[in-house]
Parts: sequence; C-alpha cells; structure tokens
Amino acid sequence: MAGNFVIGSGVMAVPGTLNDISRSLQVSIPQAGQLITAGAIVMGIGAPLLAMLVAGWDRRRLLALTMLWYALFLGLCALAPSYGALLPMRVLAVIAPAIFTPQAAASVGLLVPAHQRGRAITFVFLGWSVASVLGMPLASWISGYLGWRWAFGLIAVLALLCAIWLRAELPRGVRPAPLNRQAWADTLGSAPLMLAVAVTLVSAFGQFTLFAYFAPYLDQVLHLSSDRISLLFLWFGSFGLLGNMLVSRRIDRIGPARAVAVTLGLMALGMALWPLGTHALWLQALVMVPWALGCFGSNSAQQARLVQMSPWLAPATVALNTSAIYGGQAMGAALGGALIARGGLQGLHHWALALMIGAIGLSLWAARVQKRSPMPS
Repeated sequence: MAGNFVIGSGVMAVPGTLNDISRSLQVSIPQAGQLITAGAIVMGIGAPLLAMLVAGWDRRRLLALTMLWYALFLGLCALAPSYGALLPMRVLAVIAPAIFTPQAAASVGLLVPAHQRGRAITFVFLGWSVASVLGMPLASWISGYLGWRWAFGLIAVLALLCAIWLRAELPRGVRPAPLNRQAWADTLGSAPLMLAVAVTLVSAFGQFTLFAYFAPYLDQVLHLSSDRISLLFLWFGSFGLLGNMLVSRRIDRIGPARAVAVTLGLMALGMALWPLGTHALWLQALVMVPWALGCFGSNSAQQARLVQMSPWLAPATVALNTSAIYGGQAMGAALGGALIARGGLQGLHHWALALMIGAIGLSLWAARVQKRSPMPS
C-alpha cells in the first residue's frame, strides 16, 4: 500500500503541477499535458510486456528495485533544465508504475486466503487513494510556493525510503505463476476477462479527458488561486479515499461486478452535474463528491474482479488491467488537450460523461457474458 501511495503520488504529480510546469518551462497547457499522455502510453504498453519479463523474479527484490528506479528518474525529472529534457526522463520514470502496481496486486492475491482476496487487493490499492488525498494536493501546494521541481524531488525521496522499507519487510520467495504462452492465450481468449479489461480502458478514457486538466480548468474557469486548487484536490482525494475504503469493506459481500457498477454510476453522476460547478466554488466542491467516491474504488473493484474471475491468471489480467488504466489516461489526456487547443475547455465533461456511460454498458455486458462462459483456470 505504501508503494502504491508513492507510485500514485508520482503519477498524479503532473496533473497537480501542470500550471507551474507550463509557466516555468514556457510551454502551452496542451503541450505540458503531453507529459501525461507520453507517460501513460509507456505504462500502458509496458505493463503486460514487463510482466512477462519479470515473471520469474522474487517479488521482494523486484518491488524494491522498481522503487529505486522510480527514485532515480523522478530525481532527474526534478533537475531537468527544459521541457525537451523533462519528457524522456518522465517516460523512463513511469516504467516503475508499469511494474509495481500490477505485480503488487498479483503478489498480495497469493499471500491471503481466497475469501480475503477482494479485500486485500482493494486495501493495497488504498495507496492510490491516499496519494490523491495527500500526494496530489501536496504536490500542487508545493508547486504553487516552491515550484514543481521541489514536488518531484520530495516524491523521489519518498520512493527511496519506500524501497528500503520494502526490502526490509516483504517475505522472500513470493513468485506468482510464470506467464507462459498458454496463460496469455487463456487470458486473451476469454471474452469475460477481455470485456472487464475494456471497462477499465473506457472508464479511464472518460475520466482523464477532464481529470488530467483539473488544475487549468479550475484556474481558467473559476479563477482559483493555487491554494484553493490544492484544497479542492485535497477535498476530491478525501472522498476518493472514503469511497475506496467503503468498497474495500463491502466488496466481498456484494461482489466485485456490483461494486464496479456502483462506482461507475457515481462517476457518471458527477460528470452529469459538472456544469453546476461553474456558478460557485462550493457548488464545484459538491459536484466533485460523487465522482471522487467512485474514482479510486472503481479501479480497486476492477482489479479484484479480475483476480476473482481467474486467480491463477492474475499476473496477466492485472497487468492488462493496469495497461488499460494507463492507456485510457493517455487517450483521455490526448483528447482533452486537443479539445482545449480548439477552445473546448468548458465542454470536456460532455465527452467524459459519454465515455463513462459506455463503460457502464460494457460492465453490465461483461457480467452477463461471465455468467454464460466458463472461466480459464
């Protein structure tokens, strides 16, 4: 969970500091947003490919080394003299999230009894929610006062400390089943599993069409100071953490598929209400609540859903699901940047809502197909 907190803080540092990166490096908001797109593409493509590469590694060694890599390249990002230098350093840094998040989820699924897998996996993903509560607002606040470089440097230090902690505390000999050709064939050939992964892709696509540009949106539409933007990020993250905690407590009782449906519905509600936020700051805070409640809980429920559907294919399915998260982020950030370049900042929520409704439809379809189709084991 601590590792996911650091990973999530590093990934979300760019959306939280986007205004300052744009100003200090003298690039446009859409160009700065390409840091999100490029990073997400690498994470999306890298998650399944790297899962095959590291399949036989001891997870204690793998996860600790991954955090060391993260610390090194986030530190280099903080020292980058220009946008041209920052972009490749950012791309190299996000190789770490492509490995850490799916491998942590697959590993914890083997450390607990079957009836506790859903709760254990969603608990591990609380790290991402805590990152939204503390990491993203803190990065935004530090960026407003000291600059984005200090925010990146702080996360690099946290990654180094986390690597030491992981090395000291994780048990030896945790090795999920190797990802051979048959495992990938079973995964890619399973309609329920692939439909579930598609839900993640489309929902992340919808979210990041607007989420990636929260900071410039709040700056340009509501004319908020960096302090108030940081407080709104904290507000959003707090409800995100609450939503993930509620999902973690209830998921083994209501089932992952139902948890996914509820969380996607909450996000769609927030997007539908989004235009009300343009009238006042307190209204903006209110319409963020349902979106936040569903945001991180949805990702956790999706991971638990895939592990429950086929525990022994979890290294493959969780890697693909992580790939779908980051792929959706890349698509959303690219679409949002293109719309902003055409003056469409205030219309981003329309696209986000349409895509989220599509994700809900896919989720219901995946649940129906799962009931009719045998799962690979």
